[in-house]
Parts: sequence; C-alpha cells; structure tokens
Amino acid sequence: MPVPTAAAAAAATAAPTATNPWAATFELYGFLPWIQSTTTIRDLETDAALGPGQVINLLQSAFSFRGSVEKDRLGLMVDVLYSQLGASPSKSGPRGLLNLDTDLSVINGFYDLALRWRFGDREVAIGRPGRWSVVPYAGMRMVQARLDVGAQLTRNGPFSLGPERLASLDHTWIQPVVGTQASLFLSPRLRLFARGDIGGFGLAGAEDLSGNAQVGFGYAVGNNTDLNLSWRYQGLRWSNGTASNGLTLDENGVELGVKFFF
Repeated sequence: MPVPTAAAAAAATAAPTATNPWAATFELYGFLPWIQSTTTIRDLETDAALGPGQVINLLQSAFSFRGSVEKDRLGLMVDVLYSQLGASPSKSGPRGLLNLDTDLSVINGFYDLALRWRFGDREVAIGRPGRWSVVPYAGMRMVQARLDVGAQLTRNGPFSLGPERLASLDHTWIQPVVGTQASLFLSPRLRLFARGDIGGFGLAGAEDLSGNAQVGFGYAVGNNTDLNLSWRYQGLRWSNGTASNGLTLDENGVELGVKFFF
C-alpha cells in the first residue's frame, strides 16, 4: 500500500471545499411615512394628509416583510407591504365644487414577486470593504386598494342626519414591475444599500403607475444579522378610463428593518 507523500498531504489539505450554491435572505421591516393622498370615487374627490404620529394613532393592522432565495446567481424575491388605517379627517367635494368635512379609511397592499439576477458578490452580513452586488429584477406587483369615505351630516332644525357612508372603492389589480437593488460595504460591518423600481406602465387603467425609491445603511449585529435604516419613497397613480374613480398616493419616511442571511 503506497504511503502518501508530504506534498500530496499538503495538496489535499489545501484543496478548496465546495461552496453551497444556495443562499437566502429574510427581512422584517416597518415603514413609517408621511402620507399625501387624493381619492376620487364616483366624482367625489377627497384629499388627506397625515404625519407619522397620525399614522401611528390610526394604524389598525400592518405587516411587512421581504425575502429572497437564489441558486448561484439566479433567484426569486418577494416583498409584502400591507397596512390598514382607521378613519382620518379629510376634505371632500364632488370634483372640488362642494367641500365636506369627511373621514377616509384606507387599506393598502403591495405584493411583489419577481425573478432576480445577481452581479457581484453574494449578499452577506459581514464583508470586506468594497464588496458589492447589483441585483436587477422583473416580475409582477399586486396592488390592493380599499377606501371608504364617510361624513357626519347635519341640518338646521329638528332633524339631523347621522354618520353616512358617502362612497367606497375596492379595487385589486396586477402590474408588471422592474427594478434593481445594490449594496456596497464601507467597512466589514457597515454597508450602503439602495433600491428602486417602477410598475404599471398604464396597463391596468387610463393611469396606472407605481414606484419605490430607497437608500440607507445596514450594520451587522451578528454574523448573519443586519439592522437596516433607510429613507423610502413609495408612490401610486391609478384611475379608470372615465376618471370617475382614481387614487394618487405619495408616502415618504423612515424604514427600519432586521435582515437575516442564510
């Protein structure tokens, strides 16, 4: 039986181990924005403006997360953002001709599913300075919008009207979406990241457009965990062919997340 030489033993020790082609990420996050919206329901136009404090007070339910899985460089990503706000003060009128003091209740949902391709290095919590990745993606976005407008109407005299539901809109539709995300390590534990996308392109209405823009920093608090702090803008424009129903939504504010790397 041949005895291994010292050179052979050293070569065996130095042989590289196989790298797992699979990788995944999962992030839980919260988005606290300033909100500006204009809603048109059967020609009744309603404007609302909310600050972060008002959003917290009116928030009834919310959940949000994003994740990805990849083999080598090809992967799949998902992003879910849902919120339900109780009645908030707004100003309404039919096409702006009559003003009423009203309340607006809102349910919004954005659900993204997309294929992605990674350029650069695999996403990790800790990396050498200069390590980078750019990940373009394309897929579909489901948008859920439910809005209810109500008012307290009163008359002079012995008779008065109580709370009344003036109008409602409940619409869910699918948009194509394309975008990209990127990250760059500034130090072993600190990285800069950015994301941007656009969806709709007028395919689901006379006006149909949505988008995100986000930039922030991630800091590793463990070997596989990041804390992410960023500024995010999210916008939505939609109207039907007759312009009797429509929605304009602008949200911008702070997003805070915890991201895990597998």
